[in-house]
Amino acid sequence: MKIAITGATGFIGTKLVEKLAKDNQIIILTRNVDKAKSVFSPAIYSNLEFINYTPKQEGIWQNKIDGCDAVINLAGAPIAERWSDSYKQEILDSRQLGTRIIVDAIAKSNQKPQVLINASAIGFYGTSETETYTEISPAGEDFLAQVCQAWEGEANKVTEIGIRLVILRFGIVLGNGGALAKMIPPFKIFAGGPIGGGKQWFSWIHRDDVVEMIIQSLKDNNIHGTFNATAPYPVTMNKLCETLGSILKRPSWLPVPSFALELLLGDGAKVVLEGQKVLPQKTTELMNYNFLYPNLESALKQIITTEF
Repeated sequence: MKIAITGATGFIGTKLVEKLAKDNQIIILTRNVDKAKSVFSPAIYSNLEFINYTPKQEGIWQNKIDGCDAVINLAGAPIAERWSDSYKQEILDSRQLGTRIIVDAIAKSNQKPQVLINASAIGFYGTSETETYTEISPAGEDFLAQVCQAWEGEANKVTEIGIRLVILRFGIVLGNGGALAKMIPPFKIFAGGPIGGGKQWFSWIHRDDVVEMIIQSLKDNNIHGTFNATAPYPVTMNKLCETLGSILKRPSWLPVPSFALELLLGDGAKVVLEGQKVLPQKTTELMNYNFLYPNLESALKQIITTEF
């Protein structure tokens, strides 16, 4: 297949490209070609094409969509930063406008892709300590919920031109990097513990499962619609830290107070301090996806023993 990918140098994208590059022609749409080539050496990855693009602006890069079999849109400004008003606008624009430009490029193509796989997030549902969310649950009302609605709204326009669409609402992705990379160092110096109250839900997924879910969505023409990319057994923050401490043979005893995270991330702290319990109901029943790592302990053991 010929596949165009945005967000290829990100936490999920790097693993995805490594897997797909073995048997496919990959077009990497990137804001920084030099950085992308440092991540994916052309000497090793001979079937990659690096194209400079600006996510929120039209350009000649859009012509590269023409003739592709699939487009995977993973681009978006990082969430785990301090949310100033200007950065909140960047979080929104990088997703809403970035996806709009991708869909526009697909619409203008003579030989259109067969499928668009578009990222979203479980922030769509808002936050709660008591509710359980599935793919049919309504959207929340907070900032991230509004971002996800706008993001998905742009992606959904591709169905109007007959393109198969798969939207994956990512939970907190675990692997070598991301959230775990920030949590493990305190544990190693015996200073680990839950963040905030500890009762908030942590709906997670192993990065390998995200990659396999995307690949299955590429290959199976019967898969379309919106799916939760979360493991079937979410846990509380307390349980996460207890399990992590047990595997690292370290105690989980020193909580990170909410105010400390709020000082660091501002409104962005809400992502960690107020979780949501999300289940992958459609993912297991309609996509028929079989998780490589359905429970947290097996996921953390694999990551810590092989990746860190």
